[in-house]
Amino acid sequence: MKIVKVIGSLCLVNSALAFAPTRCATGSTHRSSSSLHADVAEAESDVASITTDPKEAVKLFGRLAEKYIMLDSTAGMCCYSACSDCEYREPGGGYRMADQSSARPKWIPTYDHRSFGSGKEHTTKWNTGIFTDGPAVTKAEFVERVINMKFAPPLGGPFLAKSAAAIEDESAAAALFDILAGEKEKLTRHRMGKEMKALSGGEEGVTWNHFSAALGAK
Repeated sequence: MKIVKVIGSLCLVNSALAFAPTRCATGSTHRSSSSLHADVAEAESDVASITTDPKEAVKLFGRLAEKYIMLDSTAGMCCYSACSDCEYREPGGGYRMADQSSARPKWIPTYDHRSFGSGKEHTTKWNTGIFTDGPAVTKAEFVERVINMKFAPPLGGPFLAKSAAAIEDESAAAALFDILAGEKEKLTRHRMGKEMKALSGGEEGVTWNHFSAALGAK
């Protein structure tokens, strides 16, 4: 299965219609536009071939997602008084936020640890729960440690009570490892953050919509 191309397609999508030659992080050299379109189509086909029971996917998401996420450190300088020339306003009218909280787990942060000059800091569940004794894990270690993480009903996906969230089928966790690690035998802490960032489309956290799309949980 060519799951590694799922993440790589993000680079291809951005460059497929460009007139100038492009070079992706994988070290690829000049490609024609038609070749790039073909690679994107193949990657999209690979995504479509991944299917996961939504309940199995939400069991993973509820273990990895968090109620709190740190976003933009500079946004905390805003006075939130609706100033017309505010540099912290979003195009849609909202504000850039320094951090956000939710009543139920909503985001899988794309960082492993983050700290602001204000003294705020946050270490993610996936960092402490998966990379318990080093910066890299094998597939077997990843699957075992994710399964052993505590579950809380998240925002998004089918509702599951904690009592119904035991993972007996390891295939979804194994598929998530393949998505994140690609063809590597081990997944590093750095790579997991990087690939989570790609799954989120460049956002600071992976939501249920991002997560379910990657696992084909529809």
